Amino acid sequence: MKINDKMKIRTVAGENIVIMQDSAGSDMTRVVALNESALWLYNQLTGQEFEVDDVARMLTDEYEVNEADARKDAEAWVAEMKKNGLIL
Repeated sequence: MKINDKMKIRTVAGENIVIMQDSAGSDMTRVVALNESALWLYNQLTGQEFEVDDVARMLTDEYEVNEADARKDAEAWVAEMKKNGLIL
């Protein structure tokens, strides 16, 4: 899977949000806020292919989290990103 390159991150009122970009401009009706760890993952994985296992490994390397919790968080992050069209 891969991060959707039609999405752009903007900081608005202190919140990191993802905005859909297309040929007509920006769709401000679909906005997704990212917390610090979600934004970190998004930035680290942009432009490359990855799997849930890669996300889990990144979480255990960056944060003090055990493998089981990292796997559960990685699965949740990927599912939410897919649901919002942020991962293809």
